[in-house]
This record gives sequence, structure tokens and C-alpha cells, in this order.
Amino acid sequence: MPSTLKSLVQSRHPLISIETRDEEHAIELVREIAKELSRPLFEWSMTAGMRQLDKKGTWQSVAMQTGKTLKVFTPIAGSDEEPEGSKTKLIKKAVDALTVVVEVSNSAMYVFKDLGPHAKDAHVQRLLRDAASLPETRRSTVILVDSGSLPDDVRQLAVPYDIGWPSLEELEQVVKQTFSRIRKDSLQEITSTLTRREMDHLVQTLRGLTRTEAERVVASVIFQDFSLSGEDLPAVLDAKRSLLGSAGSLESIAIDFTIEDVGGFENLKAWLRQRRGGFSKKAREFGLVPPRGILMLGVPGCGKSLCAKAVAADWGMPLLRLDPGVLYNKFIGESERQMRDALAQAEAMAPVILWIDEIEKAFASASGGSADGGLSKRMFGSLLSWMQDHRHPIFLVATANDISALPPELMRKGRFDEVFFVDLPTSEARMNILSIHLVRRERDPAQFDLVQLAEASNGFNGAELEQAILGAMYGAYQEGCQLEDRHIVEEMSKTRPLSVLMSERITELRDWACDRCVSAD
Repeated sequence: MPSTLKSLVQSRHPLISIETRDEEHAIELVREIAKELSRPLFEWSMTAGMRQLDKKGTWQSVAMQTGKTLKVFTPIAGSDEEPEGSKTKLIKKAVDALTVVVEVSNSAMYVFKDLGPHAKDAHVQRLLRDAASLPETRRSTVILVDSGSLPDDVRQLAVPYDIGWPSLEELEQVVKQTFSRIRKDSLQEITSTLTRREMDHLVQTLRGLTRTEAERVVASVIFQDFSLSGEDLPAVLDAKRSLLGSAGSLESIAIDFTIEDVGGFENLKAWLRQRRGGFSKKAREFGLVPPRGILMLGVPGCGKSLCAKAVAADWGMPLLRLDPGVLYNKFIGESERQMRDALAQAEAMAPVILWIDEIEKAFASASGGSADGGLSKRMFGSLLSWMQDHRHPIFLVATANDISALPPELMRKGRFDEVFFVDLPTSEARMNILSIHLVRRERDPAQFDLVQLAEASNGFNGAELEQAILGAMYGAYQEGCQLEDRHIVEEMSKTRPLSVLMSERITELRDWACDRCVSAD
């Protein structure tokens, strides 16, 4: 139990706000503190009204007696009916519950669930202000447990407290307890073949979920085949993606291939293999610092975006794409808020791969004269600070085409672990890429002269190679015959690759990257 929440209560802060999805855990923390401090504990929600926790640990409805003297008492146990023969009423409305806080001197702790929508009412706001200004001798504490709907006026009145997410140890305990419970209650035989490494991977994947959510995800994968094994990890990823979804500037990207389906990039693949277990518990115990991210520079169409997906596929982590285009908002302060919200969501879903595509376009004004009143510079500064300071298991993959638009601060060591340059594929890489695309279209690469095709496609990027295969298939389909080498060669001869159309710019880009970047291939 975090001691800071108990300290806030002991120091007589009248209003404390806890904004969280893990309501059950927040209520449990408050119950433990009330028990330790021997304080009466009341709870209010729109559905149940006001209730008091009795000495047996059960909730009893609370009624209020009208008249000059205000008294709070519990009706007959198990009954929500108003007591007969007395002028009393059950406390259902938020206004009445807050009136009890302000007018009844019982030095208690009060928990209000989802008060946010009600706090827009002027009467409720006035009562909250009155509660916040009660004399210290009252020692009453109001704790607002909300999922994030509190108005700004109320946030300013309350002291915020973050209960945090479950630790790795707590999540591992959730996995074990869920498995034991299901095995005990199920008529089917439940088995587990999780290794220590797979358990660590599973627990890391469950980060960002509440205890209840983690329990449900684990239970769902167990009931799929009545077992828990390393083969369930992809299902856990899918369940987490569905549960948390995506919002605002973040988009969850599904990965439907393996890193072996990516042609070339041998240096990058070797680098990724070396750091694959960098987020594991074993790596932390060894003293390793988790990898922070990579910046991918290179020729357009050569697979920089594919690299982000390849990292997620190789490491078995969810991929989130940050869309810079929706960050900017015409209202003052909204752009910065959306940036903070996007990064906070990424932290909640960690461990994840966070992909920022064409990062130079998002912060184009940050490296030179700004025409947006310094907005780009402020947002870029926020991103740099977050990249430097965050301690969550988030691996950042940023891609860029125009190095001249990148601020120099982004390039220095410490922001990224490495800066890779993605060049046009070599002859061997082109053979590999052509083979992969032929297999995807159910063609046997052994039936084609890959050496000849690689020579005919000199200067092609990966996207152009794929389009050459696709165009050749259309040609063969029109002729009413099977795909042959001549169809592919003919299609390649019709293509003017980007390396020809933009030869000067690509040459300049290669010269710049020669001594500054590590080749991805």
C-alpha cells in the first residue's frame, strides 16, 4: 500500500482526486487506510447512493434525518427502505451526499465514485468548495475516484494522487492466482507449460492493464484450449489491443508477418536480435539499460516503415503509430495536451513499440524559423524531454526522409540508441525481396531466374520491386498464361525508378549518411 496516500489523509487534505480505470484497487486502498486510521468510511455512487462500511466489512445504506439536527445512521441491514415513523430519506443525490460531508461533524473519510458529470452542477461545485475549506479540526477527507471526467475547476481544488499500475510482481501473482482458481473450479484438466522466460514475457505484456483486466485476459486465453503456454502470448497481445483499443493520435497496428518476411536489413536484424531481451527481468538483474529506440533515415520506398513493423514482429510487442497530423489543434494549448495524452496512453499500454512516421514533417518548424508562434518548438521540446526521461518499456522507432528538416538535438546519442540508414537494396537483397513477394503470391521462386531479375532491377527500391511483380502478374493474366521471367523483366523496363527520377537528391542523402549513420543492410 503506497504510504503517500495515507500521508495525504493524515495531513488533513480535504479533497483528494484519484483518476484511474482501476476503481476496485483504489477503493481497496482507501478501505485499508480507513481501517488503519480507525476512521468511519462512507461511499457514494449514483446507483447505490451513500453507504457506510460497518465493522463487519459490509456496506450499509445511509439515511439522513431532516430537521435542525442532521444525523447519519444506517437503516435495517439488508433493507433499502426508509425507516418507518421518522422523517428520513436515503441519500441518493450527489448534492445530499456532499451536504452530509459539509454539515456533519464525524471526522470521516468519504469516497465519491464518478462525481465528474455531477460536478458540472453549480450546487455541487459550491459544496465541493465548502468541503475544501472546512476547518482542520473536522479532519474529514473527500476522495474522488474517477475515470477522468472531473472538470478542471474540481481538479484545481483537489490534490491529485496516482495509484499507479500493478507492478510486475503483482501481475505475476495475478497470473498464478487466476490459473489456480480456474484449475480448481473447472471440470476440464487445466495445464501450464510456461517457462520462466515466457512468464516474464507474459507479465511484461500485461503491463498497462488493471488487475481485473489482466485477470480477464489471462482467463480468456486459458479457456481457449484449457492450457497456459508460450503459444498463448500472441492471443494475449490481441486481447490487450482489443481491450485498450486506440484513441486520439495513436493507432494500433496489427502485425501479420515475421521478421523473416522482410528482405535485406541484415545489420538491423542482427542489432535487434542482440537487444531482443532488453526489457526482461533477467536483463535488468544483469544491469542492462532497456533499449530506447532507433531513428531510420533513408531513401523513400526502401522499407523504413516496414522496419517499425519488423521490430514489433521480432520482439513480440504491440505496435502503436503516432500520427503527427492530428496532434495540431487550432485551440491554444490543445496541441500540447494531445501530445501529452498520446504519450501517456503509450505509457499505459507499455511494453510497446511506438512508431512516429516521417517525424521531420511533424516538427518541421522546430529546426528553423517558426511561423506557428513557437508551437512546433514547444511540442518538439516536450517530445525530447519525454524521450530522455521516461522509464517505461517503450521502444521508439522514428522514420525520416528529409534530414535537412531534422533539428540537431534529435540526432545526438541518448535520444536514440542508433541511427540507421536505409539505402537502395543490394543485388542480394533484391533477390531476397523478389523471392518473398513471389511466395506471397503463391509462386515458387525456384521457377524464376532471380539473378537475372536482380540485374534488371538495379536501382529499384523495395516498393518498386513489389509493384513490378504485381504489374507482371496482370500482364500474364491478360495473356492467359502463367507468370514468367519475361513478364517481370518487361514490367521492370517500363518503370523509371526513384533513384533515376531523384538521383541528385538521393546522392546527396547517401553522401550525408556515409559517415554519420549505420547501414541497415
